[in-house]
Amino acid sequence: MEAESEPYVRLATMRQLHQAVADLNTARSLADTLQTVADGIVAGLGYELGCVNLVRPDGDLVIAAFAGNAAAEALITGRVGSRASWERRLSMGEAWDDLRFIPHTEGWVLLDDDVPQWHTEGPEPRFEDEWHPLDRLYAPMYASGSGQDLLGVISVDRPRNGRRPGAWGREALQMYASQAAIAISNARLRANMQRALVRLEREQQALRASEESFRQAFEYAPSGMAIAEMGGDQHGRLLRTNDALCRLLGRPASVLRRYSFADLVHPEDIGTLLRTSAEGGRAELRLSRRDGTYLWVSLRNSVVADTADGPRFLLTHVEDIEERKRHELNLAHRASHDALTGLPNSAELKSRLSARICERPHSPATTAIEALDAAYGDVESSLTHGYQADGYEGEAVPGGGLFDHHVHAVAPDPEHDDGTKGLAVLFCDLDGFKSINDRFGHHTGDAVLIEVSRRLSTCVRDGDTVARLGGDEFVVLADGLGAADAADLAVRLRNAIIPPIRVDGRAVRVGASFGIGWAECGMTVEEVLRSADQRMYVEKRSRSKVHRRAG
Repeated sequence: MEAESEPYVRLATMRQLHQAVADLNTARSLADTLQTVADGIVAGLGYELGCVNLVRPDGDLVIAAFAGNAAAEALITGRVGSRASWERRLSMGEAWDDLRFIPHTEGWVLLDDDVPQWHTEGPEPRFEDEWHPLDRLYAPMYASGSGQDLLGVISVDRPRNGRRPGAWGREALQMYASQAAIAISNARLRANMQRALVRLEREQQALRASEESFRQAFEYAPSGMAIAEMGGDQHGRLLRTNDALCRLLGRPASVLRRYSFADLVHPEDIGTLLRTSAEGGRAELRLSRRDGTYLWVSLRNSVVADTADGPRFLLTHVEDIEERKRHELNLAHRASHDALTGLPNSAELKSRLSARICERPHSPATTAIEALDAAYGDVESSLTHGYQADGYEGEAVPGGGLFDHHVHAVAPDPEHDDGTKGLAVLFCDLDGFKSINDRFGHHTGDAVLIEVSRRLSTCVRDGDTVARLGGDEFVVLADGLGAADAADLAVRLRNAIIPPIRVDGRAVRVGASFGIGWAECGMTVEEVLRSADQRMYVEKRSRSKVHRRAG
């Protein structure tokens, strides 16, 4: 159960992290952004205490935000630690990629330096990775596009599970620190831009100075910036772009002035762009680059108004989020796939199976008229009952048609081949795998599982699913098969597994027992898998031990 629950834990962690990162983009000011960063550490990353130390213009670091303990927040928020003390801390302890961990056995020397700190005494750890109250974990934040220009440091304490973070937790903290640095830089940028725009509107006597300030902030912004026309026949056309946006899209400014964002957006994202409001609108979508590839970006729009004539043009901030999107896709894949074989895991298998069956059992037509009604829709019944793919009744669409067309999953009759095709569920259990693990070790066992996964995957069609339930159990989902087709597929899969597998110069063999079940509407996912599992054990007992021997 613990292994099966890990994908759910990872998926939940990914969702919390995604929400925490999303919250960073909703803060309206720099102060709100800093506090949101601290709150996200506690709410999204699983720590009881989170602190944001921000680099001041003089180089020292001030505690700008704190979360998790009101007393500690009141005591140390606003206090300053010298840059030299912080550089000493960031060079001590253990380097976890960009993170810096200082165990309590080394950190005692820091108790008397000038960095504000909140800690409590505690007993020695009972096991190796237990968190000690004097342990310290820092995540440096670097300004976007500036190499190693330190922007600030996130410090965390007291993981809720009482353990030092593993690889998964370290990756999440490091990714969060990277996104927090971007959010803080963007908040500063937005504040500068807003000040420039206010000056442009309210201080007509300083118009030239304001325009120069705006130009500097626009041209030298580390993120992409664009000014687009509003209203008229040329609405949305790009009037001006900065160097960062030109580099981002691989096009010179003279070429970009021929386009609008609607011309550059991915066809699947045009609806997202159109739904984005002009003032304060934000969207994540893909823009075309010169080489034909697409880049994930975050668009944030602001209306730059003229006091006399109203809105004149649209200021768009374009942020590269390709790396974050790649991280999200990678995390989602790891949460739904087996780490060893790369196959869909138990959770993903159940999700795919659940999407194919509904709760309402299929009622076969008994007369020719009923068969026609089943094929083309009974107008009278469809006026009163709609049926969705998830098996719940819903409202009918006016005109008599159903709003969703669900193809019921039925099981072919194994005794009489009447041409019925169904969703076959082949439950596979390897024979003799335990003896290989016991005799040659887990390294050989893992290599066998990887090779078996590869052989199973090469024997199925593109639309079929090969999943690993755990241990030496696999499940194959194959739609559109008759009873004979499923039996033939089981034979092909078994024959593909039987040939010797070479691991470190040694040839080992495993057998396989298959149970063929059928997914039918009206059954639960657990019932479908249990049925196939039971048939597999019947087949295993019926076969001679000679055919199941491995080594």
